[in-house]
Amino acid sequence: MKFSAFRKVATLSAVAALVLAGTVGCNRTSEAAEGETKIVMALSTLNNPFFVDLRDGALAAAKSAGVQLDIVDAQNDSATQANQLATAMAGNTKAVIVNPVDSAAAGPSVTALNKANIPVIAVDRTVNDADVVSLVASDNVAGGAQAAVALAESMGETGSVIILQGVAGTSASRDRGEGFREGIKAYPNIQIVAEQTANFDRAAALDVTTNLMQANAGVTGIFAENDEMALGAIQSLGARAGTEVMVAGFDGTSDGFEAISAGTLHSTVAQQPAKLGQLAVEQALKAINGETVEEIVPVEVVSVTKENVGDFS
Repeated sequence: MKFSAFRKVATLSAVAALVLAGTVGCNRTSEAAEGETKIVMALSTLNNPFFVDLRDGALAAAKSAGVQLDIVDAQNDSATQANQLATAMAGNTKAVIVNPVDSAAAGPSVTALNKANIPVIAVDRTVNDADVVSLVASDNVAGGAQAAVALAESMGETGSVIILQGVAGTSASRDRGEGFREGIKAYPNIQIVAEQTANFDRAAALDVTTNLMQANAGVTGIFAENDEMALGAIQSLGARAGTEVMVAGFDGTSDGFEAISAGTLHSTVAQQPAKLGQLAVEQALKAINGETVEEIVPVEVVSVTKENVGDFS
């Protein structure tokens, strides 16, 4: 089955080999006995609390099932991830779970896994132009639309907005942005005046926000496609965050919840990263065992503001 996008509105060579073969203890369930089922989870980055939680959910599920789970971290580099996936293919792996750095760039590597008859599960982001047996993801389009409603209401349904985009080429960034832009159309007195990538990174978002705020006078709202970028925007805004400029994020990280409680972040769209990891492992085991696999496994997202943050933090 080919997934070019997920939408349900209601989402180096030697070094890589060493990382995969000798993953540190916290990133693998156990040393596998000969013939034991091994799954490889290839993550885009672990320099993000969201993916740390996703990893932990996957490790817990693998431990419960008694299977080996090796985690590799591409550090947001597509070439590194391609090498890691090639190494996984040569390492007696029974299934691969991939969270692509770039949905398009991961396609050839996943196609090679397809040809090797190794089932691939995509988690959080889809893979373009390749077959995955299952996509486990939040509904990013719906989440983006929820973020638009929350931000618009916090702005009094009028003003100008900038969007901090995630890593270019990822389905998560594309779908969240699409959902937000569609959702904000319901508010004709709100205009999007600038969009720029900050690569899902807090430090990058601080710099991008500073530049965009200087170039666009009078901005009163910021939508960041993840909480890390929202927190970078808040750092840039200083005392203006939550007063003169309202900020909305996406992910539902613990740092994001703390910022909502503090009043600097107006809202976030909470995902369930640990559940994403758990469900990805469950789908991988079904594929390995020849059981029926769900082609799309949606995980609910929830809009979080100061009114309900206590239910999450």
